[in-house]
Amino acid sequence: MPLHLPTLTALAAALLAFTTHAVAQKGMLQKLGKGEGQVDIVAWPGYIERGQTDKGFDWVTEFEKKTACKVNVKTAGTSDEMVALMNEGGFDLVTASGDASTRLIRGKKLQPINVGLIPSYKTIDARLQKAPWHHENNTHYGVPYQWGWNVLMYNTQVFKDKPPTSWSVVFEEQTLPDGKSNKGRVQAFDGPIYIADAALYLKAKKPDLGIKDPYELNEAQYKAALELLRTQRKLVGKYWHDAFVQIDDFTNEGVVASSSWQFQANILASKKRPIATVVPTEGATGWADSTMMHADAKHPNCAYMWMEHSLSPKLQGDLSAWFGSVPSVPAACKGNKLLGDDGCKRQGYEAFDRISFWRTPVSQCASQGNQCVPYHKWVSDYIAVLGGR
Repeated sequence: MPLHLPTLTALAAALLAFTTHAVAQKGMLQKLGKGEGQVDIVAWPGYIERGQTDKGFDWVTEFEKKTACKVNVKTAGTSDEMVALMNEGGFDLVTASGDASTRLIRGKKLQPINVGLIPSYKTIDARLQKAPWHHENNTHYGVPYQWGWNVLMYNTQVFKDKPPTSWSVVFEEQTLPDGKSNKGRVQAFDGPIYIADAALYLKAKKPDLGIKDPYELNEAQYKAALELLRTQRKLVGKYWHDAFVQIDDFTNEGVVASSSWQFQANILASKKRPIATVVPTEGATGWADSTMMHADAKHPNCAYMWMEHSLSPKLQGDLSAWFGSVPSVPAACKGNKLLGDDGCKRQGYEAFDRISFWRTPVSQCASQGNQCVPYHKWVSDYIAVLGGR
């Protein structure tokens, strides 16, 4: 039925009003309002420093002066703890690893990030800008912060002129170059995501299992990984998740080999301890952390200001030097006095393709016909492994 002229006029007016409103809204989204006075962040220990630990490392004081947004930090030692805190609410941001971010996204605890409000987003490493652990359904849910690998850290006095080349030194009983068994002298990570480390080792050790992705395991592959971890349980003197406790264990408790972060190795090296790291032939798991905003953030303007600040080359380089991680902004790799021009290479910048970054295991997985063991099973079964079952 043809429309009468008044109807067409009304329709045109409505369309114009809608278009004007949409343009106005888009314009508003590209410009932040005044800060709310504070921003509350859940972060890994050492990730947000204000000079209290070491005066040389402070990327908070300047931000607070410039924005009048006070930074409040709650540290969390594991990804599971971060998820729990975000589920409880009361925080604006979290520096989440890939094994937490998927749970937060799908649990609807995060809001999409408008990268138009973050001018420095374009300076982020192209390998990270749309990484699957923070970019889902063509939507940004996070701003890359730092990344790194889970290296094999070892005592050079024990291994002498035969540095380890395989993760077998922590998974299988053997005599080390100093003539003593590795039993009771190795550590493993105290977290369910460590099942992926076992799977990565088996991917190379037993190719007949058909493991394609250490986070996408069918029942047979998963059972093989658990069996390896039960065998390892007889070798492990202690499981670790606190970086500073592990540093003490390598210093005073006779630990000679373990999965670790470059952070621990750097601290031990600064104390002149006989420590080195290697990425074994099987490769390594790793973590890539993103700053993500709570769905109910009370201080979104300050949160966006912090995310923009977090991408400054100075902060990125200083944090990389402090934590032993790799910046998400390549420009930070040059000209930083604390990091040095070889710091990024030393800490894994060129090893990106050899790292299997932490992700939350889900049942709907591409490599195994959507028949993968989900994360909640990883949690309960790893607790059983730790308990000797």
